[in-house]
Amino acid sequence: MDKTINQTGHFYDSLPPMRTPRAVFDQGNYAQAPADWLIAVSDIQGSTAAVQAGNHSDVNFAAAAMIAALTNLCGAIPYQFGGDGAVALIPPEFTAAARRALAQTRSLAAREFKLNLRVGLVTVAALAERKLAVLVGRYEPSPGNAYAVFLGDGIERLERAIKDRGDDGLRDLALIGAEDGEHEPPDLTGLSCRWTPLRSAHGKMVSLVVRGADHGELHAELARIAGVEALNAASLANLDARWPPKGLMREAKARRRGASLLRMVLRVAYETFLAFVIIRFRLNVAGFNTDKYKAEMVQNAVNFARSGENLCLVFDCPENRIEALRAYLDQRTNKGELTYGLHISDHAVMTCLVASYEDNQHVHFIDGGDGGYTAAATQLKARSADMLAEAIAL
Repeated sequence: MDKTINQTGHFYDSLPPMRTPRAVFDQGNYAQAPADWLIAVSDIQGSTAAVQAGNHSDVNFAAAAMIAALTNLCGAIPYQFGGDGAVALIPPEFTAAARRALAQTRSLAAREFKLNLRVGLVTVAALAERKLAVLVGRYEPSPGNAYAVFLGDGIERLERAIKDRGDDGLRDLALIGAEDGEHEPPDLTGLSCRWTPLRSAHGKMVSLVVRGADHGELHAELARIAGVEALNAASLANLDARWPPKGLMREAKARRRGASLLRMVLRVAYETFLAFVIIRFRLNVAGFNTDKYKAEMVQNAVNFARSGENLCLVFDCPENRIEALRAYLDQRTNKGELTYGLHISDHAVMTCLVASYEDNQHVHFIDGGDGGYTAAATQLKARSADMLAEAIAL
């Protein structure tokens, strides 16, 4: 955990790739983020209400848009998807351009999806001055498809600040005001949501947000109780494409970049129809192999997020094991070992970031159906508040 990477060059490339979720829980695979790099965070204000209004996919898309905008700007950087927000680390040479891209993404979320996306940007050094740590790990299920995981309290404190729930000074330092060019559209190339919801193959999709406890031990025990080989939501059994995709209009709005919406709708409709035909009939076209691509999708699907004390999971679980999971989590909660929020649905949803179909450069962000992460996090906050009230009463 005290390993430090030289700040010159691209430190993320120097991190050892973790190929399995189990490796994510080895603290030796994490390094301190360089002091001159910047941390970008986003959060959708009112995400619970947006989910309840049926706009869950818009919330996921807007959260993933920050990642798309920054990776298209900076290349391969550490990032993490959180359902209604995201985190990314940015090299210092992109500071001004990143501020503009974040402001552009905020404007797009408001203009196209009527969502209030709060964005913040601050140096790792500014967090270190507050005695807040940021350690980074590189989860890379297949070569070239890396997804960041984090330890330390820095990111959580920054996220709390931009939500007006913490350090006002840090909030004022991080929040991005008006930027030149912020109403220009960000580059969201590769961002899409063309697949149908991932129906549970075992029973139900579980969205779980846990705070505290030994994450490695917890992850292994949850898999044992659920009776599944791995805590995954995506599988070959539930990958399905239909046309037109529900996200057609969403993708057209994100990609039009000032062009006519009708023209972009027609273009996306044409592209998605061709993709649908190729996938449905398992065609091999111009080097694209449908079976290979779907296998890569399952491998590159991100069913979890880890930041500090928080572990977030979405997984397909046999319905008759859910009460056993609750009982285990309740038992550990009653012992004061952890706090959790859990949401059950019959499906999960997937937002895709595709750099190259041919070169296996594609990552797929998973969230539980009906606002899985958001609902579970809301439950966790309520449970934590109740526990605090009980402790005060004692």
